[in-house]
Order: sequence, then structure tokens, then C-alpha cells
Amino acid sequence: MMAVDMGGPFNKAAYTFAIGTFTATQDGALMAAVMVGGMIPPLAIAIATTFWKNKFTEQERQAGLSNYVLGISFITEGAIPFAAGDPLHVIVSSVIGAAIGGGLTQLWGVNVPAPHGGIFVTPLANKPLMYLLAVVIGAVISGVIYGLWKPAKKAEK
Repeated sequence: MMAVDMGGPFNKAAYTFAIGTFTATQDGALMAAVMVGGMIPPLAIAIATTFWKNKFTEQERQAGLSNYVLGISFITEGAIPFAAGDPLHVIVSSVIGAAIGGGLTQLWGVNVPAPHGGIFVTPLANKPLMYLLAVVIGAVISGVIYGLWKPAKKAEK
């Protein structure tokens, strides 16, 4: 849900549910999945714009660089301009990677007792390396899918 609309109502519903669950149970498992899922779309775009430069304009490549910082900071909204311009490729690839990354946190029993912070709350995670690995795996999968699937940009006349 964090990657479907990148800061929109689905994203906020997932985030709010995870905060409510954490408040009631003090279990940060869902918060780990939400945070990983929210970091993946901008990181995937950053990866795609870095490795598939020929498929992006210079302006998109520059915006892609800022998505590295936004992604690690758990600011999903950096992906919105890309999703607005190419919703099918961006949203589908982001959802796949976020589902995998978030799922890995659940499989590995990762807990993050902080409602925000991206990678900066890694020291608070019960399994910090697994938390980071879930982010990297999800972002790489999404970035590769997006980079390979995105059509080449049309030659300018």
C-alpha cells in the first residue's frame, strides 16, 4: 500500500494502521514493513535513472539523484513526478519491490519502534542488517524492473 499512490490516501492508510498497531501493541513489525515499503519507490527510481540513463531526460536523471536522499529519508513523494508521467511502469514496479521488501521484514521478524526516519532509525531496529537488506533487495528489484520495462525515450527532432 505504501507504493500504490506514494503519499496519497492508500499510503497514509497503511502508515496510520501501522502506527495504530504499534501504539496498541508496542510491536514495530508493521512499522518496519511500512517504512521499507515507503523507501523503495524513490530508491527504485534513483537506481533506474542511474543505470538506464538513455531512457530518461537530463531533468529526470537529476530528479532521480535527489530520490536517493528522499528514499533513505522515508519520503516517498519524490516518486510522484515519475508516477504521474508513467504510472503503469512506475507504480507496478514499485509495488512489486515494496511488497517484497516489506514481506522480507515480516519473514525475518524485523521490528522498528519508530514511526519515521528511514535508514536513520536503523540502530533502533531489532535486526538492523536485515532491515537494511530488505530495503536494498526491494529497491534493486523495483529499480531493475522499472529500468528494463520503461520504454526508451523517443529521439528528439
